[in-house]
Amino acid sequence: MRNKRMFLTVFSMLVILALAVSPVGAITDGELDGDGHPYVGLMVAQDSNGNPLWRCSGTLLSPTVFLTAGHCTEAPAAHVEIWFDADVESGIPANGYPFTGDVGGTPYTHPDYDPNAFYLRDVGVVVLDEPFASPNGVYGELPELDQLDALKTKRGTQDQTFTAVGYGLQEINPVFVESERVRMVATPHLIQINVPGFTGDFSLLLSNNHSTGGTCFGDSGGPNFLGDSNVVAGVTSFGINGNCAGTGGVFRMDRSWSLDWVSSFLD
Repeated sequence: MRNKRMFLTVFSMLVILALAVSPVGAITDGELDGDGHPYVGLMVAQDSNGNPLWRCSGTLLSPTVFLTAGHCTEAPAAHVEIWFDADVESGIPANGYPFTGDVGGTPYTHPDYDPNAFYLRDVGVVVLDEPFASPNGVYGELPELDQLDALKTKRGTQDQTFTAVGYGLQEINPVFVESERVRMVATPHLIQINVPGFTGDFSLLLSNNHSTGGTCFGDSGGPNFLGDSNVVAGVTSFGINGNCAGTGGVFRMDRSWSLDWVSSFLD
């Protein structure tokens, strides 16, 4: 993902202060996911006329609900197409990218989402037009209420790892962009949680370096699983600089405002 791939979308690049993607070392910072997480997909938001707007990543929570970031589903997005191939890039144009995916759906953004402060409620879902079964029968699961708070008091936060999955850029610089639209995985560790004024109680900061990997543009909305489980601790939300280096911001899914709203679609 640089394996920093947990992508910030093109849109994110416009709305996020300085979140950006940057030169990261592709496979050196992460690994090809292959069939590891076939319920993680690549989505393309489209306007009401079917024109592609931006791409993100996300997770199937059920055969009809796809979890992603709020800045991936906000207006003018009116429709979403989703692909679940491990390598969407090599299948173009036969796989219909970026117009017709494996399944389509309607995007919804958290009712308290504010594009001027997107990171406060950066969660969205896509309700699929028809059921799409996870290829391996496994789906992402939501965490328990306030489950991540325990990490604040746990000794050695850097020992707490996450599994970040997404289809974002693997490397970027002024003259070269390495492949994207390929599902990759990285294992960043926890840097900050529950820090007033920065992460607040709504986000996490995870590592993003050559040792652990991290996320980058296009990884937005993708899952950050707790450890090696299928529990979505948070969705990739923002970056701190234009090089996808240093740390990556994750919007937490264990808060009541996230859980209650997303669960209403599952119900």
